Amino acid sequence: MNSGPAPSLGEFIANWSIFRDAVITGSLAGALLGFLGVQIILRRMVFASSAIAQAAALGVALSFWVPAAIDPIGHAARHAADPSAHIVPLLFEPVIWALAAALLATLAFIANPVKLHLTRESVLGVVFLVGASGAVIIGDRITQESHDLAAILFGSAVVVERSDLVLVSIATVVILGIHVLLWRPLIFVAYDPTGAQVQDLPVRKLNLFVFLAIGVAVALCTRALGALPVFAFSVLPAMAALTLTDDLAIAFALATGIGALSGGAGYVVSFRGELPVGATQAAVALGVLAAALVRRVIQGLSRRRDRAAR
Repeated sequence: MNSGPAPSLGEFIANWSIFRDAVITGSLAGALLGFLGVQIILRRMVFASSAIAQAAALGVALSFWVPAAIDPIGHAARHAADPSAHIVPLLFEPVIWALAAALLATLAFIANPVKLHLTRESVLGVVFLVGASGAVIIGDRITQESHDLAAILFGSAVVVERSDLVLVSIATVVILGIHVLLWRPLIFVAYDPTGAQVQDLPVRKLNLFVFLAIGVAVALCTRALGALPVFAFSVLPAMAALTLTDDLAIAFALATGIGALSGGAGYVVSFRGELPVGATQAAVALGVLAAALVRRVIQGLSRRRDRAAR
C-alpha cells in the first residue's frame, strides 16, 4: 500500500496532456449515456444498458479469443513481440466485435417477447447472463490479455486510445443531434406509446432508433471505459435528473450535465485518491443521485410544514 502523499491537483494539471483523452472521453460518454438514460428510465428498462454492456464485453473478449483459437502459434508470436498490443486483422478489431455483440443484444429487446411467452425483463436477464458468463469464461481462456478484459469490465486506469475518443465523440454528436431533430415524437413514444400509435406516429421505427442508439453508445463507451461506469452513467444521472424535476426537457439537460460531470470529475477524484477510475466515476454519479434524493426529501418535508402551518 502506498503510504506517500496523495497526488495533488497541481500534478494532475501539470500532466494534463497524459490524462486529457481519458477525461474528455469520460465526460462525453457520461453526457451521451446520461441523456439516453432518461429514455431508458422512461421505458422502464433500467438493466438494458447493463445487459448490453455485458454483451459488448463478451464481444471484445471474443475478439481476443477467436484469432488465438484460429492461429495459436501466430497469435503467441505476435504477443511475444509486443505484449501490450492486440495485433490482429481489421476483422478482429475489438470495437467491431463490441458493436456487433451489442447490436445483437439490442435486437433481443426490439423483438416482441410475448410471442415466446416471455417478459422483457426475462429477456434482459438472459442477455445479461450470457454476456457476463461468456466474458468470464472466454477471459479465462486468454490469460495473456486478462488485463484488457479487467479494464473492459471495471474501467481502464489511465489510457484511453485516441480512436476511442474519436468514436465516442462522433456517436455523441450524431445520436444527440438526431434526438434533437426528432425530439417531440421520441418523447411522445417514450412517455405514451399507446397515444403515439393513435396519432399514427411510426412507433416501431422510433423505438428501433432509440434501441440502436443505446446499443451503439453502450458498445463504444464500454470499449473505452468499461462496463461498470457505462451502466452507472446510463442510469444514475437520469435518476438524479428525474428526481430534481418533472419537466422532461430540463431532465434531459440535467442528466446530460450530471453524466458529463461524473465522467470528468470522477477521473480527477480517482487520481487524487488513487482509486479505480470506473468505480470512482460510478461513485460520483451515485453521490449526485444521493444529493438529489436528499433535496427531494427536504422539499417534501418543507411542503408538509407549509401545509400544516396553513
